[in-house]
Amino acid sequence: MAVDVETTGLDRETDKIIELAAQRFRFDELGRIVQIGMPRVWREDPERALDPRITQLTGLTNDDLTGQAIDEAAAVEILVSADLIVAHNAAFDRPFVDRRLPALAGRPWACSMAELDWLDLGFDGKALGYLVAQCGWFFEGHRAENDILALIHLLGHVAPDGETIMAKLLGCSERPSFRVNAIDAPFEGKDALKARSYRWDAAMRFWWKTIPEDELDSEKTWLLQDVYAGHGEPAFHPQSACERYR
Repeated sequence: MAVDVETTGLDRETDKIIELAAQRFRFDELGRIVQIGMPRVWREDPERALDPRITQLTGLTNDDLTGQAIDEAAAVEILVSADLIVAHNAAFDRPFVDRRLPALAGRPWACSMAELDWLDLGFDGKALGYLVAQCGWFFEGHRAENDILALIHLLGHVAPDGETIMAKLLGCSERPSFRVNAIDAPFEGKDALKARSYRWDAAMRFWWKTIPEDELDSEKTWLLQDVYAGHGEPAFHPQSACERYR
């Protein structure tokens, strides 16, 4: 299942979904896309005026959203049917979906942006539009329906070694990983953490990221030496696809 959301902003605690799109697809045992379903798209009135920059980005206006609401029962029914929910930046999409549709909490998610080594696969960058363009396709981005169809086509792309991107993502998703919480990291370490792709959790107020199991020891060593320098230590939490990106 491919999923994408458009929102009023970036804050998972205060901003709201204004558009949710989901599209089923089937794949075979080799990760080849064999069937693509019809997209389902819902809009929702955030009950406040949109920032003009959101309208500029998505094309959605206040008039488009007035009186609109996500059909919660229909959305949950579709999403719980998925063996795996795939988003391109699940760390952004999942918290919004879980908060709006709490019945989906605990479902397995995969992130096509974060879990794959795109450089190793022969691509430059990680943005969906850029990746799709390198496959020779073009689409109008920042609308949920367009983004999920582009994502499905990207997942069906065949890598240089003959495996599909979907097959590679499935392999990554099934491997154990750890969420690293840099709790109470010294303020002066923030630039190093950001450069190492840690994200800031505004609600919990610490930096974090997800790493594969084989990077656990090296990441702990780096944090203790280069960030904490004897003042505290990070927390490591094992994760499966059901816990990632919450």
